[in-house]
Amino acid sequence: MKYVSTRGGLAGASFANVLLDGLAPDGGLVIPESYPSIESALGGLVGADYPEVAFGVLRMFIDEMSDADLRAVVNDTYRPGIFTGEGVIPVERIGDRWLMGLSSGPTLAFKDVAMQLLGRLFDFELTRQDRQIMVLGATSGDTGSAAEQAMIGRSRVSVVMLSPYGKMTPFQAAQMYSIDEANIVNLAVEGVFDECQDIVKALNADAQFKAAHNIGAVNSINWGRVLAQIVYYVWAWLRVGAKADTEIDVTVPTGNFGNVFAGWVAKKMGVPIRRLVVACNENNVLDEFFTTGRYVVRATEDVVTTSSPSMDIAKASNFERFIFDLLDRDAETTASVFSGLSPDAPYVVDPDVLAGTGFVSGTSTEADRMATIAGVYTDHGRLIDTHTADGWHVASQHIDHGVPMVCLETALPAKFSAAIERATGVVPPRPPGFEGIEDRPQHFTVIPPTTGAVRSHIEALNGTA
Repeated sequence: MKYVSTRGGLAGASFANVLLDGLAPDGGLVIPESYPSIESALGGLVGADYPEVAFGVLRMFIDEMSDADLRAVVNDTYRPGIFTGEGVIPVERIGDRWLMGLSSGPTLAFKDVAMQLLGRLFDFELTRQDRQIMVLGATSGDTGSAAEQAMIGRSRVSVVMLSPYGKMTPFQAAQMYSIDEANIVNLAVEGVFDECQDIVKALNADAQFKAAHNIGAVNSINWGRVLAQIVYYVWAWLRVGAKADTEIDVTVPTGNFGNVFAGWVAKKMGVPIRRLVVACNENNVLDEFFTTGRYVVRATEDVVTTSSPSMDIAKASNFERFIFDLLDRDAETTASVFSGLSPDAPYVVDPDVLAGTGFVSGTSTEADRMATIAGVYTDHGRLIDTHTADGWHVASQHIDHGVPMVCLETALPAKFSAAIERATGVVPPRPPGFEGIEDRPQHFTVIPPTTGAVRSHIEALNGTA
């Protein structure tokens, strides 16, 4: 399996190289030359446990590791000591749909499913190459803590994480800022997530700076993140669709398009997924696109701060990979589209073309979230977080009782306690070890939302300022 860039400036790259580099050198996103077919292998995976399914999927995309090494990494990642959910990723029936629990990892969010694997893959490859790496990332709430937890204690990896100052919940901020490790640095940016993400992309695209500081990526611009997430779409079908020999629909709360893009890849590989339901909050750039065919990114000042903050994003980073596919992998056109995007210069696609992709979408508002959280608790005795509630609400608009609907749970309610209590009057319980996390000492530096500020901070960390 070889990898290319969505903008044409990378070809024939190995998984090992794209894992450590993150963003392609031309500023594009890394993607496989083609998607392998999984159809003939699905039958053999029925009844397999999660690590076996993960190994089967990852093996299709990773050539450099031996079976023994890859199995060791997978088995060390997806085990009870790391994930507390039954069978690693539990899938349970709740009313008229299924809920896939992705939030039983160390930071209580779906990002752990990929980050824990990424940390171990980094360790393996950096040891093999005898290298060090500085991971530069951006978070809207959950990626940061998941990445930092995955990299704690890894001597070959340091982390510089950008987060929007004051835009996360107190629990989310405390998960990151209370970490006091020499290889973890938190920079709180006086702006919104999109500005953090733009800075990360700009520094990754600066080849000289990137090489000088050995910079890599853990955001979903890193193909390794997407790859790990493909696995649980296969798992969803095996747990739900395989029993009835039917396709499934999957609803995904969406901000940066990485999670649902993994579903798109699974579908392209032959997993029997009929529809992918994109669920947005008030920052509904993607719902607007799938409804009208117009992709109109929004200005920073137009990003709405909501109670589902991990989706408060106006420019979906992974969307470029989808458009690359939609354009029949025309790298030149893709580069033109994404180098020229602005609030005043939308990208327009014929809605009839989109109709054939299997994507549908919807928007959930604050009122919808609160009503959904309250309704699920009243009807089923189950607390769900704000992002999962956005997905649950939008899924209700697309349920076809002839096709099972799987909703992705993206975080535990404890991370968004104030909103859950506001909706239900109930304070969500916290797993052991998270009591009083907001009261712990915090370690972060507030910086302006500029590439120069982050550049200077990295140079100071490495003694090159």
